[in-house]
Amino acid sequence: METVYIETTIPSFYYEIREEPEMVARRNWTRQWWDDLGTSKFDLVTSQAVIDELARGRFPGKDDALSLIEHLDLLPIVEEIEEIVTVYISHSLMPKDAVGDALHLALASFYGCNCLLTWNCRHLANANKYPHMRRINAMMDLVTPNLVTPLELLEVD
Repeated sequence: METVYIETTIPSFYYEIREEPEMVARRNWTRQWWDDLGTSKFDLVTSQAVIDELARGRFPGKDDALSLIEHLDLLPIVEEIEEIVTVYISHSLMPKDAVGDALHLALASFYGCNCLLTWNCRHLANANKYPHMRRINAMMDLVTPNLVTPLELLEVD
């Protein structure tokens, strides 16, 4: 079974309430993937970083988003993860936020996840950044997970 790291935007979009067409589509695709495939066809993992980000947020559905992922295994944030984050930031791979996108990529890479599931298409699921991510990870002997949205996993399955 493939391991999928669940990043913060996934539980957030599961409970998205905005009515703009793009937001509704992302909510629907997230729910379809989670309900139909996610928990049955994939080994889902997340991290305390995701829980902390959700807990700090101020949005309707926050408690539901936290409940959605409460049963997932948490990947430990060990010292090596912090070193990987530092390398990402020093190579301008990610914004200079040690508890944000760089941390999620470091966790998914260090633990060998097959995919990092996200709606963050600016810093994570960004085809223009992927070759740079792969080079930096190869330099550190890390495998780069596929950086995908729920829609992409629906199309694959």
